[in-house]
Amino acid sequence: MNARIGVVVMAGALLLYIVLVGQRAYVLLTGGDGIGIAMGAALVVLPLIAAWALGRELWFGWRAEQLGRRLESEGALPAEELSTRPSGRPLREEADALFPAYRAAAQAHPDDWRAWYRLGLAYDGAGDRRRARQAVRRAISLEAAQRRG
Repeated sequence: MNARIGVVVMAGALLLYIVLVGQRAYVLLTGGDGIGIAMGAALVVLPLIAAWALGRELWFGWRAEQLGRRLESEGALPAEELSTRPSGRPLREEADALFPAYRAAAQAHPDDWRAWYRLGLAYDGAGDRRRARQAVRRAISLEAAQRRG
């Protein structure tokens, strides 16, 4: 739940940024000065990029949560219980010990979105957020291809 609150707060802050930058862009574009018009045009592009990035991240989070719920309903989430720090994050040493099994499963079944999602959870538990996101993105694309397929 805390993650959702964080997402809402960050999305609201980004929306406020987009509105304020959009207002400044309008002022610069209507000012008539060549440099101001160029700066206003640049300020139009920045909020568009920000909105695209926000949409992409929200879509990723929504799809990842859907797949997690689906795995949970199938009883296919990892069953290991890891000790956690006071922050709630798993102890990295324990996660590192479990990681090779999940990597081997994903390598043995490269078209199985479930294996890739579990690998993403293992990467996250080991503290490697970049690879965790890559693995979950792959799981999302494999599941979407399977659904279409």
